[in-house]
Amino acid sequence: MFGDPEQIAAAMRQFADMLSAPQSSGPVNWDMAKNIARHVVAAEGDPSVMEGERRQIVDALNLADLWLNEATALPSGVNNPQAWSRSEWIEKTVPVWRQLCDPVAARMVETMSGTLGAAGLPAEAQAMAGPLMGMMKQMGSMLVGQQIGQALGSLAREVVGSTDIGLPLSENAALLPGGIAAFGQGLETPAEEIRIYLALREAAHHRLFQHVPWLRSHLLGAVEEYARGITVDVSALEEQLRGLDINNPEQLQQVLSGGNLLKPEETDRQKAALARLETMLALVEGWVGTVVDGAADGKLPSSAALAETVRRRRATGGPAEQTFATLVGLELRPRRLREATALWQAIERDRGVDGRDAVWNHPDLMPTADDLDDPERFVRGEPELDLSSLGELPEKKPEGEDDDPRDGAA
Repeated sequence: MFGDPEQIAAAMRQFADMLSAPQSSGPVNWDMAKNIARHVVAAEGDPSVMEGERRQIVDALNLADLWLNEATALPSGVNNPQAWSRSEWIEKTVPVWRQLCDPVAARMVETMSGTLGAAGLPAEAQAMAGPLMGMMKQMGSMLVGQQIGQALGSLAREVVGSTDIGLPLSENAALLPGGIAAFGQGLETPAEEIRIYLALREAAHHRLFQHVPWLRSHLLGAVEEYARGITVDVSALEEQLRGLDINNPEQLQQVLSGGNLLKPEETDRQKAALARLETMLALVEGWVGTVVDGAADGKLPSSAALAETVRRRRATGGPAEQTFATLVGLELRPRRLREATALWQAIERDRGVDGRDAVWNHPDLMPTADDLDDPERFVRGEPELDLSSLGELPEKKPEGEDDDPRDGAA
């Protein structure tokens, strides 16, 4: 099939139609991804933020920031509070998504095009397939961009702000009126209380991300290290590409979107990165929850119920975690959120608010996964003794006995 020059020419003409979209300089056509994501949110309606809504959001973020002054020693992180539509969320968060998704997408596109050349073509057609392989690589960039665009568009319909997944997706604190309305559906809570509570969470995240200088790179670095261990299942790809009709690009799209080509390598390095990431996400969420509970105490009657709603949403893997798993193959889920919250509460009881927040001064001061099992030990400051590094202790001799009775005899 691949050896017929006329058939190859016809396929190349069809591929050229797909390539009429703006070309990508990287593994993902992000222009296409953004356009598709905006189309997804527009399909269900994405009205612009009205002035009244914008004012409500800005007032809620400013009020929340004022309340947080009483609950944390970290200074304000709300410099330019904003209200976004879903399309604006897509546009403003793509730079971070690009940083997280490009490494995996690069391996997908490279392996896809290489496998097509190595496994899909008979030997006699290899020499004449060079231009086709280049076009396939570009088409792969577009198809991955389409997949990412669909996922980001779905996520944009669910998020309430810029910090839902526990990572800093924007430098500015922002909330989405549409996302807040969707969050509040089915809750018997005044809309104003919901808005202020979510503003407290957004503003608390930004205090942490802006005034703990090592935290952003630590979180994103752990995600990137984990992503570097993800590989494309070449054998599965070859199996699905066997018999592929190059006149039907939709088949290739189905191969990419099947969800079975990404698999994490179970290496010690990757397991360590995942454990570090999950622990840090739990510590971030636990600290935010503790601070928000303190700030809302006595001010928001429904704060306890709203806190439990958020905890269930984060701990069970809401839309944000599921979508990120689709994009990068990793679930951003703080699995030990309750233990982390208990640890921060224990630290605050023992050291006060200033002592609790001082733990963020350096990554070496941070609790570990073992500390989540025994918060009181961390509060007491008792280091874990590694007996394996001590070697064998010398045998204790009776008091007054010399090491060698001959010593000193000379």
